[in-house]
Amino acid sequence: MGLPLLAAAATAVLLLLLSVPPVPPAGAAVPRLRVSANFECRASADSTLSPPRCRRGAPGRSPLTPPALALSTARLCRPSLPCQPCLRVRLALRATGLRGLQLNFLELGSNRASWLQVWRRHRAPGSSPWQVQFDCFPVESGRQVLVSLRTVPDQGLAISRSHLVAAEPPGPAFTHTWVPEARTIEVAVPEGPALMVRLCHQLALECEELPRPFHQQVLVPGGHRVSLPYEFLVPCLCIEASYPQRDSLRSKRCPFQEQPDAYGPELWSSVRFHDYSTGSKDQMAMVLSASCPLRPRATLCWREVAAEAAPCHDVPNSTASEEEQVYTLDKVDVHPLLCFRFSHGNSSHVECPHRPEPAWNVSLSVQGLQLRLHLTSSVPASFSAALCQRRAGQCEPEAPVYTVTRPDGSAPGELALLLPVQVLGSCVLVWRSDVRFARKQLLCPDVSRRHFGLLGLGLALGLVLTVLLLNCRGTWRPPAGAAGGRPVLLLYSPDSEEHLGLVCALAELLRAGLGCEVRLDLWEAGGVGRAGALPWLYAQRGRVGRERGTVLLLWSQGSSRLFRLWRGGEGGGEPRDAHDIFGAAMACLHGELGAAGRRRDWVLVYFSRLCSPRDVPRPLRPLPTYRLPQELPRLLGALQGGHPGHRLRGRAKGLLHRLMEVEAGKEAAGGSSGGCPGSPLQPPGT
Repeated sequence: MGLPLLAAAATAVLLLLLSVPPVPPAGAAVPRLRVSANFECRASADSTLSPPRCRRGAPGRSPLTPPALALSTARLCRPSLPCQPCLRVRLALRATGLRGLQLNFLELGSNRASWLQVWRRHRAPGSSPWQVQFDCFPVESGRQVLVSLRTVPDQGLAISRSHLVAAEPPGPAFTHTWVPEARTIEVAVPEGPALMVRLCHQLALECEELPRPFHQQVLVPGGHRVSLPYEFLVPCLCIEASYPQRDSLRSKRCPFQEQPDAYGPELWSSVRFHDYSTGSKDQMAMVLSASCPLRPRATLCWREVAAEAAPCHDVPNSTASEEEQVYTLDKVDVHPLLCFRFSHGNSSHVECPHRPEPAWNVSLSVQGLQLRLHLTSSVPASFSAALCQRRAGQCEPEAPVYTVTRPDGSAPGELALLLPVQVLGSCVLVWRSDVRFARKQLLCPDVSRRHFGLLGLGLALGLVLTVLLLNCRGTWRPPAGAAGGRPVLLLYSPDSEEHLGLVCALAELLRAGLGCEVRLDLWEAGGVGRAGALPWLYAQRGRVGRERGTVLLLWSQGSSRLFRLWRGGEGGGEPRDAHDIFGAAMACLHGELGAAGRRRDWVLVYFSRLCSPRDVPRPLRPLPTYRLPQELPRLLGALQGGHPGHRLRGRAKGLLHRLMEVEAGKEAAGGSSGGCPGSPLQPPGT
């Protein structure tokens, strides 16, 4: 009874084995890519080939007579991967003067190209001809491959060969069904032998297994089916089937290469983005790790808010460079809302830097007739700002453009930038101006009733002060030919709001009361923006010299700090950067102090509540110096070339006294000043 059953089982096994198609002989099996040479060598290849090992040893078979290039078919059987046909290359070259060689491969039909380089490690004079064997270049069954050889350095040798890899018998048959709602692919094996079935991602040369827990290799009996889950629906998702025997034939299908759903959000979900952007280098850099061979195009875009659903506005001419899946773009203000848009075909994805905080921040406050920007930066940078009016959802910057700089070598701290309120409801655009790509940040002042009332109060105070000054001017006018009409160039350090407010008040007093032609950068922001800070300063200094005017240097404790910083990084008496008017003024004065007769048109002034004589550096003490408001009459007389009338002296001195008391009261209360209280930021008629 037992013998008949045993015989029947043996017959079934024999029939199963006979039903498996035999594997055709395709040459010796190669376990991995390698190079053999009769000298000490090293090898390199492009990204489509696995890095080959190069070892010294006999290339095998009988040596070739140089020059020679021979091709043959082999079989590549890497561990845990199905075997595939490949092309073995043997070559011989005369060694005289050679340092290396390069093999170029082109697979016709697929147009897949690769290269391999072999280099001699050590020079050996009088050595024997090179004998090199490469095992081996993976090829699809039934494809023809073109191979060309060139030497390094080029010796004019050109050898090309072609080889047809014979088509292998068709692999196992199976059918499949995509079940999107279950996120599975159902594979059906027809009646006959069992098949090993798996899902994989097709890379350049091999089909890589899915990550766990989606990696499954299932033995499916004939006439049965199996459901294989996948993580992401991507174009390179394939189904591979083979017989259970080692090195057996295989069949592979990649049904989603033309499926639009495979190029949707799941394609980008399968990509891992590694952010290496750094604000200290002004560079955006991201590295992609993708399941599929993917080389998207990356450009910059910016978002208004930090939300994935928020639109990202494209930045023109901002394509990043790419090399081996590393995307970089230089001269970028790295910001969480300045992002890369990756595009592949009709699909795109926005990836923003993973840093939670930007390298700089800005806030806005309304003070009198000005908008004050408070900037903090952890990196040396220049920042620009411009007023804009919101129209149809857009806010385009309007001239002039205001700039402030945190120079190299300075400690992190707060920078201040003052902008005039020209139209109620104006907003401000702020951006880094020392880089090529920067996101413009839009700030709009609070126009609630409280802030609107404060702004109205500032405008009213400005009107009152203007009337007072015009009254002074109407009471006393400089006589014809007096020196009061000569130009006065006001220079200062914008280190505190109190100092700036008094600078503006004194400038308006000199202009309206004495009839002086006052040149102040805050009043000529348009000219400064068009010409640039340093050209504007040098032009004004030359004009003052030609017309025998006066350079009025307003000093403060902040001026003393900036002077020490300038002296510490002087570098030949040049300003520290292209936006530093104070540094340029110090360089100008430094060059003129030693010139006979040139320093007579420089005058130093300081406000007693904000500065003391000890704050004036020793090199500047020879300059004529005036303490305000105590010595205001002497200053007015020096600028006029005589003595101003008693009524003008009394009103001007009282005006500055009141301004000083207001500023001192704000400082004691911990408040902030309004910058240029009550004074128009542009002289009439400009």
